[in-house]
Amino acid sequence: MQAVGVMTFGGPEALEVVELPERHAGPGEVRIRVHAAAVSPTDTYVRNGARARAQQKDPPPYVPGMDAAGVLDEIGPGVSTSLSVGDHVMAIVMPKAAHGAYAQQLVVPVESVAAVPAGVDDVAASTLPMNGLTAQLALDRLDLSPGRTLAVTGAAGCFGGYMVQLAKAAGLRVVADASEADEALVAELGADVVVRRGDGVAERIRAVCPDGVDGLADGSVQHAALLPAVRDGGTFVAVRTFEGEPERGITVHSVFVRDYVKEAAKLDGLRQLAEDGAVTLRVAGTFPMAQAAEAHRRLEAGGSRGRFVIEL
Repeated sequence: MQAVGVMTFGGPEALEVVELPERHAGPGEVRIRVHAAAVSPTDTYVRNGARARAQQKDPPPYVPGMDAAGVLDEIGPGVSTSLSVGDHVMAIVMPKAAHGAYAQQLVVPVESVAAVPAGVDDVAASTLPMNGLTAQLALDRLDLSPGRTLAVTGAAGCFGGYMVQLAKAAGLRVVADASEADEALVAELGADVVVRRGDGVAERIRAVCPDGVDGLADGSVQHAALLPAVRDGGTFVAVRTFEGEPERGITVHSVFVRDYVKEAAKLDGLRQLAEDGAVTLRVAGTFPMAQAAEAHRRLEAGGSRGRFVIEL
């Protein structure tokens, strides 16, 4: 079977189509015939050598990809699941060596899989698992009751967009940031108040919420610079390791999606929200396997609103 990976770390041009052995599902696992794999920033770290030290213990090729969707085509022995062979499913993947979503066959724990939302194709479904689960994990760590106020930065991005929509579905008031060009998009996603993004956004959020917001999800990765937006005793969620010192009794959580990689019920909850129209799946463009390098170039150029997807 074919996959897209790298033999030598480098720029987008390092990506190539490689041949891998056929895989089979073992106990506790299922196999997916992958039709679509979303491209995310973390995939570039597998490609460019940013994680070379961790990867070097395994031989190449190194196959990126954390999001896959396709057809369930094998169920391992002893696996208990409501899914059946032939079902269209989506999955979250933790890439390791040749095990990544940019492959025609993918074997994953059954707890990493859910049905695709009804009426949604595999391309769109592939954009949901990783960012959707990260946003759900962030929301769970924030643990805000309905009616509380959440600030979301990086709201036009994939994580930020899901964060806004999941927060609204949970009954929260949302203050989100956006550039002038993205203001309408972020409002359409459901933000109650939109402030201008960039330097000084914490002060602009505080101007809207003089006492500070109850929680903040830092999709723009500004770390401690955003703490002034949060009330005393509030909660702050960072999507990477937090840089800085908490203050004024603010609780800081660093969220890593690996904590939810086997949370099938959470992934299925996202499926239901997508079916209900509470979560919007955004595809920025599609590329065949042979043009995976162009998908990475477009991602790294910035400005995309949605995920590029490789079709396999």
